[in-house]
Order: sequence, then C-alpha cells, then structure tokens
Amino acid sequence: MIRAPLGGQAYWDEWTVYSEGRFQHMQEIASQTSGDANYRPQYVFEIAKDNYEQILRRYSRGDPITELSVYFPPLLDAWEQSEALGQSVWTEQQQYTRHAWAVNLDHYIVCFWLVGLALSLNIPDDQWNRLTALVGNDGEDELLDRVIASRTPGRKIGTKLCHPKPYQRLLKGVNAPPEQQAQLLQDFVQHWYQDLNRPPKPGLSEMTAMYDRPYWYTYGNRNFEGGAYFGRWCVEAVAAVKAFGIDDSLCLGHEHYPGDLLRPDGPSTHPMRDNDSPGLPVPNVSPPEQPVRKGWLSRWLRRS
Repeated sequence: MIRAPLGGQAYWDEWTVYSEGRFQHMQEIASQTSGDANYRPQYVFEIAKDNYEQILRRYSRGDPITELSVYFPPLLDAWEQSEALGQSVWTEQQQYTRHAWAVNLDHYIVCFWLVGLALSLNIPDDQWNRLTALVGNDGEDELLDRVIASRTPGRKIGTKLCHPKPYQRLLKGVNAPPEQQAQLLQDFVQHWYQDLNRPPKPGLSEMTAMYDRPYWYTYGNRNFEGGAYFGRWCVEAVAAVKAFGIDDSLCLGHEHYPGDLLRPDGPSTHPMRDNDSPGLPVPNVSPPEQPVRKGWLSRWLRRS
C-alpha cells in the first residue's frame, strides 16, 4: 500500500528501482582515483544522502518497515568517508557551515531524520554510536540533544533551540504534562511543513540559518515526473514519540506523519487508496532539483 499522498505505483516503482542502480554507479565513480579531489568529499556524501532518501522513498512506496534499516551501513560508510576526505579539502569556515546546526537548517533536519529513523528502526548499537559521532554538535540544541540522550544518556544537553520555527512547537509538546502532549504533537505536525517555509534572514551569523527552507521543500511540485519527490515526512515527530513515549494517536493518518515507522507489524496508519491512482493533485509551484545531480558528477570526473 502506497503511504505517500502523491504518486501512483508506477512512479514509486520507477524511482525506487532507478535509485538502487544509481547507488552502484556512484560507488564505482567514487572508487576512481582520477577526478577533481576538491569535489570528492561532497560527491561521496551524495551517496549517504541518496541512501537516506531511499529509506523515505521506500517508506512512501509502502515497503515493509523491517527492510528499511539495510541502508544504514552504506549510509554511515559514505558519510564517514566523506568526512575523512573533507579534512584536507574543506576550510575551517566550510567545516563550520557544513556541520553547525545553528547555521545549516538542512544539516539539522537531516541529523534529526537520521536519529529518528535510527531510533524507530532500532539499529544496532555499533551503528548508533557511529551515527551519533557523525551527528556531533553535543550540547547545541535542547530538543535534538534530548532525543539523542534517550539512547545515549551521557549526551550533553543544549539550553536553546537552533531553529525555534518550527521546533518550538515540538519542544513545547515534549515539556508538557502527559495529558496535553498528544494535542501539542498534533499541532506541531499540522504546522511543520508550513512553518519550514521561512523567510530568509539577512546576513550570516552564528544564529542565522543559511537557507530559508529545506532543499527538499518543493520536491514534488513542478516536474513531478522527474522523480525528485521522496515524500514529505515529519520524522522529527516520530523521533520525539519514540524517545519520550508521547501519544501519537491524533497524528495517525496525517499526510506528513510517518506513523508506520513505529508500527512495523501493521496495520498501516495511512489512508487506503488505489495504488494506480496518482494521489492528491500535484501542486504547481517552483521547480525542484532533479534526482540526478550531474554537476557533482561532471566536476568529479574533471581532472585537476
């Protein structure tokens, strides 16, 4: 059963199969010693990125939850390799802007997603420890630090939120009395996607995000057939539910809430629909990036 509100069976089958082949091709390219070494760390990180997007893509298609954790080992391998290669390539400022949650909204969300997926899929301790080492940023964000600390009790807890919009709503739910948590969690999920469409801020400082909204925000709008859309899932809410035992019953069935992650044995929490149906009408907004990012490939293959 397709879980995502957009796309029919043909769409999800095409792009899930395509992505599996893309992994092998990218691994072959990354193993080459030729190419521009300055772009190699980012190219290798694209492999990690494609793996977590494939987890969400297969979730959207309706695949069994128990099969999704297979992407963590290659994801972690690629991320670790990227970091090692980047040590000799990225400047100190580049290292900061790539990794600091306060200025990199994309990185913060990806870290939250991966932590939430790791918790809900119960990945082994060795993989969890590798993940938290890559996530880093100990003591930088009260909410995400506390989620991580649910499995790593010694984690340093931050005293602020790196991105109050939209995550103040979720922190409010986490801190609320149990009888109020379900309603506040629902409030967060209902506003999550809208609140991520944030106005840009002038300048770039320690507390200024580089981007006004996530890189994937418009995926699924124009050029839907291009395959960039992998779903719009509020994994952050699932992470909080798993970490703190919050009642998520009011969120079940919401188009952005991936409740099946916490119910691997089913039944699905998503509305039933005909797999041949394209789902909801595709919004006609600004175009997304395409899943085949030829820029990185051409730069990598260009010799220094």
